[in-house]
Amino acid sequence: MTTLIFKRILLKLSGEALAANQGFGVDTVRIHEIAAELADVHSLGIQIAIVVGGGNFFRGVTEQAREMDRVSADHMGMLATVINALALQDALEKQGVYTRVQSAIEMNQVAEPFIRRRAIRHLEKGRVVIFAGGTGNPYFSTDTAASLRAMEIKADVILKATKVDGIYNADPMLVKDAKKYTQITYMDVLKKGLKVMDSTAISLCKDNNLPIIIFNLNQHGNIKKVVTGEKVGSLVSA
Repeated sequence: MTTLIFKRILLKLSGEALAANQGFGVDTVRIHEIAAELADVHSLGIQIAIVVGGGNFFRGVTEQAREMDRVSADHMGMLATVINALALQDALEKQGVYTRVQSAIEMNQVAEPFIRRRAIRHLEKGRVVIFAGGTGNPYFSTDTAASLRAMEIKADVILKATKVDGIYNADPMLVKDAKKYTQITYMDVLKKGLKVMDSTAISLCKDNNLPIIIFNLNQHGNIKKVVTGEKVGSLVSA
């Protein structure tokens, strides 16, 4: 029998993860691969909430938004996360997993509004909940939204899916002998300025003692390995 170390997880997915090698939009093959992995984890009895980014369509702090008002650009980024959430919902339901999208920006025709108690009830009933629209506020990233939603639903851990296998002291794609941290404290992440999540998100997790595990999404089966206690990626804790 599989031993589970977490009962309720919050998975942070970047928009780029859904675009895969396309770089823009949603790669249908990749999104179905991710959905299949999530369905496998869900079948173990784990309650899954997801916060998805929107960088595969638009991000308010990138070059494409340079001439724009920051608030307008951030609102566009929030709407991009809703597109991704709907695509992920469709892929999960094709795997037979009941899924609900809750948006921080009300758009009743396509998603439920974010209501904390309703989100928790969905999780208790075995549904996957995808949180879209970030926090609903400009100047706050989807990393901060992930930390906030994780606190609100009382998740056991945040799983941050990336394209590298943990936290390094330098970009391992650029620096050949970059050192990997298997475990690191919140304070060290902040002091060293490591690009794990933004400082607001890290501070929120630190204040509420919520662990974060950073792992490589591109290695098949990693989500299941994390929730069953295998040493994968890097752990950020007190």
